[in-house]
Amino acid sequence: MDLVDIATEEPRAGEVMLRMKYVGFCGSDLSTYLGRNPMVKMPVVPGHEVGAVIEKVGEGVPESLKEGMVVTVNPYTNCGKCASCRNGRVNACQHNETLGVQRWGAMRETLCLPWEKVIPAGQLTPRECALVEPMSVGFHAVNRAQVTDIDVVMVIGCGMVGMGAIVRAALRGATVIAADIDDEKLALARQMGATYTVNSRTDDVHARLQEMTGGFGPDVVIEAVGSAPTYQMAVNEVAFTGRVVCIGYAKTEVSFQTKYFVQKELDIRGSRNAQPSDFRAVIRYMERKTCPVDQLISNEATPEKAAEAMQQWAENPGKVFRILVSF
Repeated sequence: MDLVDIATEEPRAGEVMLRMKYVGFCGSDLSTYLGRNPMVKMPVVPGHEVGAVIEKVGEGVPESLKEGMVVTVNPYTNCGKCASCRNGRVNACQHNETLGVQRWGAMRETLCLPWEKVIPAGQLTPRECALVEPMSVGFHAVNRAQVTDIDVVMVIGCGMVGMGAIVRAALRGATVIAADIDDEKLALARQMGATYTVNSRTDDVHARLQEMTGGFGPDVVIEAVGSAPTYQMAVNEVAFTGRVVCIGYAKTEVSFQTKYFVQKELDIRGSRNAQPSDFRAVIRYMERKTCPVDQLISNEATPEKAAEAMQQWAENPGKVFRILVSF
């Protein structure tokens, strides 16, 4: 990771120039840094979790987007032609290019984007805006699971995305069980809306879940880790006729007892990125000012210290929620 000078772009017709205030590092950025991200196109400017202010607007931009407005960004592209786009699920576009992964991202002083990708942030600060995108991914998973107030929802993994899932499931009135291997994260999960917590390293997970659910198991399990054991846990522990929603990318092949797919008549669903409606829902939640923002931000670094912060994260990944780079 290096700090370099690049040319400043001017907004073209239909574009908005953003001046970055805060940009978050996410798990995909860490994977890129460690050389483990199969989707990245190198070399790349990282960053797609954005808190910014509109600097300039190009011709043809709606009057609702004004200079000085605090905004965040929808960092995904969609082709408009693939099966996903045809079905209105543009978040899962076959040819998606995410900022900081397949194309240069937001870790720079200014960035020009099509106005459609700029999301007004209401009463949020730029610092709060940098948390919107990762939480929206968790919000989207709850939407995919069709969670209602009669569901018991287990969220495996209490990182930023998992916390988003916990929040939205709780907002929908569900009973939420948070599972992680870190007691500090589990304590924060309770603040975010979890009713119960399970430490999957030290607890008998199956026994605890049976106790919490009256012997049924969770109606919904959301996998937000991306490992073989947690994928297997999701299928093994979900209730009969339950729903399993997968967010995490497992780094290795995963073996399943496929009899559970049939015996339980499971719905197993993927969840990718987020829809514009998920961004709006996160902004609305964060405008309540009940989100423990300071506890979700593990470190703030200047661009000059960004590489050092990333190295510290690589050395101790379990203790980090979000690192923000402050411009």
